[in-house]
Amino acid sequence: MRAPPERDVRQRMPLVDLPADTVAELEAVGGKPINLYRALANNPEMLRAYLKLSRGLRFDAETPRALRELLIVRAAQVAESSYEWHHHVRMAREAGVGEEQLDAVANWRTVSVFSPRERAALALAEDLVHGSVGDATAAELERQFSDAERVELILTGAFYAMVARLLDAMGVPLEDGHRDPSAGAEA
Repeated sequence: MRAPPERDVRQRMPLVDLPADTVAELEAVGGKPINLYRALANNPEMLRAYLKLSRGLRFDAETPRALRELLIVRAAQVAESSYEWHHHVRMAREAGVGEEQLDAVANWRTVSVFSPRERAALALAEDLVHGSVGDATAAELERQFSDAERVELILTGAFYAMVARLLDAMGVPLEDGHRDPSAGAEA
């Protein structure tokens, strides 16, 4: 598995406590006040807006969670976002993505462990991080997914491409003890 390169993170935003109501909402869905949320909590209304969209993408989408997590993991890898990578490799595993696929995500074009739908989502992740969805990617998405599914995948991929930039701009450090030693090993 090829994690994004570790970079020294120069924290640019203070990590503050979350509002009590937000902590209660997170706890209700098994969430924790991770450093990203603590940085966003410098503006509690923006934190609430962020969480509303991220929860919708996580819990209200109809496409399989494993498919969306593969898309997010590839986006994190391409964007070189270690923070996003470490959090979403764990979530991908919890959603049922196997180690064989996680190990192969960087080489998805040349291995046979991904379905046509997964390949379309992985191509979308790359295109979104690079800033332009190509015609071939759009055509394959249309072949593989309904209009509603494409909206979910495009919104998910675009959101997590943005999250990588947000993490970088705010210099959000990975939580102590969060690294998964196997997530950083080369395949």
